[in-house]
Amino acid sequence: MMQRRNRRKCVVYPMRRKPKLGQNFLVSPSAPRAIVDALGDLSQATVVEIGPGRGALTSLLATRAKQLIAIELDRALAASLQGSSVEVFCQDILQVDLTQLATQRGVRLQVIGSLPYYISSPIMMHLFAHSAVIDRAVLMAQREVAERIVAPPGSSAYGVLSATTQMYATVEHLFTLPPEAFAPPPDVYSTVIRLTMHPRFEELAVEPAGFLRFLRQIFALKRKTLGNNLRASGYDAAMVEQAFSRCAVDAQVRAEAVSLEAMACLYRALTP
Repeated sequence: MMQRRNRRKCVVYPMRRKPKLGQNFLVSPSAPRAIVDALGDLSQATVVEIGPGRGALTSLLATRAKQLIAIELDRALAASLQGSSVEVFCQDILQVDLTQLATQRGVRLQVIGSLPYYISSPIMMHLFAHSAVIDRAVLMAQREVAERIVAPPGSSAYGVLSATTQMYATVEHLFTLPPEAFAPPPDVYSTVIRLTMHPRFEELAVEPAGFLRFLRQIFALKRKTLGNNLRASGYDAAMVEQAFSRCAVDAQVRAEAVSLEAMACLYRALTP
């Protein structure tokens, strides 16, 4: 739960880059506008910016959004962002109760920010846990991570992150930035994606917690066939065979070749 004390001004420390936080600051003159434009009209929006850093996006967002909330873990950077048009929280995004934040303001949130490689998946899962109060998210991630997020069934990059994301949102690949768009330049390219929250659990008639657990099980060993993965996860062999027949899925395929609709069918067939 996020208490009032989290809104205090931050203690100022010398502003040095902290590699352990994955800090590579956006310096491209054109990229910030393209990233912010991807969120659309913000004149009536409450925007949450994750990891604003030195404020490359913040200055633009502050002129466009009705309300801007910046969440920055680095206290020196957070202190430099303090201003009348920006509400700053010195906090780890994973500790922020976004549902409470949105409920207090009576709005759904627009989210924007960069996902450090070492914590990309946890941040994504955190956003999905609060998907009911998020309208849209524009996120920048390492290109390889972004490719996994947007990968369709049948591609080698498709996995549990792809499937989970696509159960919660419609995902779009927008554009990719080279290392020289940042200072210091990272060793990787960065890709900007847009998520429009649209959970599919009700549509596919599956229970969220159980189905997400099912996805983790069937993607656990990507080299194994789907049938072998299900049996290794403890499902009865006869039930597995019946489920494949009922859902018209080949037991010899791997999980990355199976659509979410077919996954949901298998889950329903195997769930008492």
